[in-house]
Amino acid sequence: MENSGVCNGSLFDWLCLLGLMIGVSLSLGVWPTMLLATFLAFVVGISLAGHSLMKREGIQFSKGVRIVLLGEIVSITVMEIAMNGVDYWVGGVQAMSLSEPVFWIGLFAAIPAGYIAALPINDWLISRNLKKCH
Repeated sequence: MENSGVCNGSLFDWLCLLGLMIGVSLSLGVWPTMLLATFLAFVVGISLAGHSLMKREGIQFSKGVRIVLLGEIVSITVMEIAMNGVDYWVGGVQAMSLSEPVFWIGLFAAIPAGYIAALPINDWLISRNLKKCH
């Protein structure tokens, strides 16, 4: 499989957190908020990776998405499990508004948790040429 050619770092972490911020702001509840955050991380993350490959390689967007799909699905899944788990445990996703300190404590605990959890998976994917970088 070709390399994805996009270095996202913690971009997906921030996309997940955008979903958390929207969900808490709209008082969607714990599970709908986590589902929204996960959905945004997958859709936007895979789209950005596919678009980056499309621009760099001059290929169609759909082909770019197919190339990056496996690596991104595995990576984002691991990241989302860690981030949502930590945020739920800390209580950030259960905050009633963005002004509650527990929301921000959960957010700042979830970011490194997601990145650290996905790091070994990304290393493994990179070593097998299924992904280009973290």
